[in-house]
Amino acid sequence: MERWPWPSGGAWLLVAARALLQLLRADLRLGRPLLAALALLAALDWLCQRLLPPPAALAVLAAAGWIALSRLARPLRLPVATRAVLITGCDSGFGKETAKKLDAMGFTVLATVLELNSPGALELRACCSPRLRLLQMDLTKPADIRRALEFTRAHTTSTGLWGLVNNAGLNDIVADVELSPVATFRTCMEVNFFGALELTKGLLPLLRHSKGRIVTVGSPAGDMPYPCLAAYGTSKAAMALLMDSFSCELLPWGIKVSVIQPGCFKTESVRNVSRWEQRKQLLLANLPQELLQAYGEDYIEHSHGQFLHSLTLALPDLSPVVDAITDALLAARPRRRYYPGRGVGLMYFIHYYLPEGLRRRFLQNFFINPCLPRALRPGQDTPQALKPNPNPSPVAAR
Repeated sequence: MERWPWPSGGAWLLVAARALLQLLRADLRLGRPLLAALALLAALDWLCQRLLPPPAALAVLAAAGWIALSRLARPLRLPVATRAVLITGCDSGFGKETAKKLDAMGFTVLATVLELNSPGALELRACCSPRLRLLQMDLTKPADIRRALEFTRAHTTSTGLWGLVNNAGLNDIVADVELSPVATFRTCMEVNFFGALELTKGLLPLLRHSKGRIVTVGSPAGDMPYPCLAAYGTSKAAMALLMDSFSCELLPWGIKVSVIQPGCFKTESVRNVSRWEQRKQLLLANLPQELLQAYGEDYIEHSHGQFLHSLTLALPDLSPVVDAITDALLAARPRRRYYPGRGVGLMYFIHYYLPEGLRRRFLQNFFINPCLPRALRPGQDTPQALKPNPNPSPVAAR
């Protein structure tokens, strides 16, 4: 097949000049990702010259270049100006660090904390500007939420409310569903779902007026069945689905909704090993004797030890999550989902594209790989409560 002639040297200079202009307009950071993309484009150009006719080759190169530029270009950011943001759960972790960064950028930050005299609250008072306002709020108490709504309206009369960051969250237990009291599920739902729902609904009139943003910190445990995190994961799953509903319903109002799904980071709650030890002892003390016999105390100790080991792998730098929250607040076109943290992308690829057995083994090896319950181990007597009834009653047989 006769091939079309490729552009002459002068034409290639013109193409290169236009490409350079496009690079400058794209506001790219010079670094390894950009250099790698340019090398791949050069290799693709070499292949196209030998395998494709010029029109098809130019189409492939144009598409590849556009994809590379769109992935590597810095997103267009809105100015901070006088924007105000309410952030929940600023006592520690992501909330505290986000409050500090947004305050330094010039935002008016309304930061809620559980205790006004907590170390995190005192740190925010000491290092932030007078624009930052602290408010005590417990998401399980409707009176606190009503007070937070009144506080927000009073402090945003001149600026309006641009964004809400639902960061406050609670994980109260690490155990199998059968071993977890139903009360722990209710507690997680009260904080992670119902409290955030009530606060978000109450602030919607202000957010509709500003065409603002809702940013919610979720968890991969809400998307995939992490061992021993059912109480926490179900509440985060409910919250993620709620945010998807808000995203569709609030689109005509101009409100953009984003969910941050971070990996494991070394926040204060992760570092607090004594708290997890207390939670384990409380679980053992209140576990029904039948379950304790069936599973065994060593089963719970093993899961607890594996959980603590997984926490040692947590990332100490919280800035990827803080940057994701900032981008969701200020990007002209924020993403609906952000996945900050090492290995999170691989985790989601495995979850969505590999067979169920491989997904389960990956989560067990990555997080908690439970041992066999005592009653199922060879040579162990089956507890009386687990033995089948040889003479079932007619009612039981139905």
